[in-house]
Amino acid sequence: ELRNIFSLVCVRFESKLLEFDGEADHVHLLVSYPPKDAISKLVQALKGYSSLIIRKKNYPSIQKNLWGKALWSPSYFACSCGGASISIIRQYIEQQNTPD
Repeated sequence: ELRNIFSLVCVRFESKLLEFDGEADHVHLLVSYPPKDAISKLVQALKGYSSLIIRKKNYPSIQKNLWGKALWSPSYFACSCGGASISIIRQYIEQQNTPD
């Protein structure tokens, strides 16, 4: 379900979600993203929209894993991967455990 939510947000930003995975407390996204908008705007939309949808579903497992009252931590890490091949980055992300 998170993959679909993130994909919808990416489309709105003329971006494409290439890979998604992670663990119970974080996610890894590989996004092809045009640099015309600030990356912070994309991250804000990804976190905001996914939080809204997930909270509406009221999953019991989510309630115990909140950051205070927030679904996501206020921080994020973003980097450019121009020097690494997409296949290597995709392989790294695929090796993570998909969150529920």
